Amino acid sequence: MCAEQQTSEVPRRNLDLKGAIIEFLWQIKKENYSDDTLPNYGCSLNQLIEAGVDLYNPESFKEIMANQNQWTNGRKYNITKAYRCFLNHHKIEAKLPKYRVTRPLPYVPPEKYLDQLIASCNGQMSMLLKTLKETGARPGEALKLEWDDIDIANRKITISHPEKGCNPRTLPISESLLNLLLSQSRTAKLIFNYKSKNYAGKSFRRMRKTAISKLGNPELRKIDFYTFRYYRATQEYRRYKDFGSVMVLLGHKSLRYVLLYAQLSKVYEHGGEGYICREATTKAEAKALIEDGFEFVMDKGGASLFRKLK
Repeated sequence: MCAEQQTSEVPRRNLDLKGAIIEFLWQIKKENYSDDTLPNYGCSLNQLIEAGVDLYNPESFKEIMANQNQWTNGRKYNITKAYRCFLNHHKIEAKLPKYRVTRPLPYVPPEKYLDQLIASCNGQMSMLLKTLKETGARPGEALKLEWDDIDIANRKITISHPEKGCNPRTLPISESLLNLLLSQSRTAKLIFNYKSKNYAGKSFRRMRKTAISKLGNPELRKIDFYTFRYYRATQEYRRYKDFGSVMVLLGHKSLRYVLLYAQLSKVYEHGGEGYICREATTKAEAKALIEDGFEFVMDKGGASLFRKLK
């Protein structure tokens, strides 16, 4: 075969493989794979094609992966996971290389950074971030919240569409968040009307960039949707020193992923162990402190004492 014929067959082969990827993604969508998984798998498989992999030939995959020194083990792990699913779909048996990934410790910022970001965002985004902070929900779980999930009388909200096999759970929310949610017009079944998590993410990153420029705080760049979950779970452990409490909060079915928060509570103490103390002499002051996350301790000398972890 001449070089010209080989060159002309490359785009034809790639076109066929891209068609196979589209068919594969459609099939796993019908098998109820999550909407987050589909684009990630598609991106990984297309990246393999661009690198010269014949998706139907596992040996070509192994050869290409062995020479991809610019890819991190984390990237190789994700690509291999997508490719293994593709092979299983086509009933192709293969022994693929294994890549070990060490998960870095998540960043847990001071509460004031989260509050700065919430205050800097507008409209639904501010409300979404406040919901993430108070509930520790995953972004996908929060975006699926329905108006019927709000228990107005008991000031609670139910995570009724958990992700990654977690449990549904009902969680308390502050009066300020409840009022903020109820102030929105009910034009649809869902509380938040973002088209998708990706769309919400783009909107968040745009507002975060504006906040960094306005406030001059580059640390805000480290904050993403999941940071609010890490913060909430870390605070839960610091307050109760109880893994079971954190497990219920996050909806996990085992303690496997909960032990992380004991470590995070030590790494990110933000001022050390201890409490911020406040006193209230009126009902309005006490209400304001509770809404700000303070808990009642005692009444003494005509004043009520409250505290909150530093």
